[in-house]
Amino acid sequence: MIIQLSVALAAVAFTVLVFFLITTLKSAKGSLDKVSQTLQEVQKTMDELTYEVKTTVRHANDITLDVQGKIQKIDPIMDSVQNLGDVMNELTLTVKQVSVTAIEKYRKSRELKAKAKAVSLSNEIMTPSEERTVNSYETVYAKKKTGKIGTVLKSVDLAATVWQKFRH
Repeated sequence: MIIQLSVALAAVAFTVLVFFLITTLKSAKGSLDKVSQTLQEVQKTMDELTYEVKTTVRHANDITLDVQGKIQKIDPIMDSVQNLGDVMNELTLTVKQVSVTAIEKYRKSRELKAKAKAVSLSNEIMTPSEERTVNSYETVYAKKKTGKIGTVLKSVDLAATVWQKFRH
């Protein structure tokens, strides 16, 4: 009888063990089904994202090519602007040099006139024959005054000549 009882107890224990094992396996199967479904959804999402990323990369490449083409078209304009800046710099330097020269010339002219006036013979008392000699000398050798317009025109002409020589 002990053997029968032992066998019956082993059979009941085995049945309980099989019952819990089946429950655990069903629960594991449910979890594996959910994991499989999640993996399928992830794979589908990855496929969609891969397509979108490829499309975005293609658009970015197209935009990059377009920008490069436009930059190449703008390069000559930038070179021209730089050349224009160089020319304007040279022109400004030339105008500055011409104006400094004109100012110096005007200043020296005023100084010479002041010195000439200080040394002038008109301040001294002359005899009538000396006065006639001085007047005839001034008449023959006196410079004709051209006025302000003539001076400006001569300055512009001089500046143009200097500029042409500087450029060549």
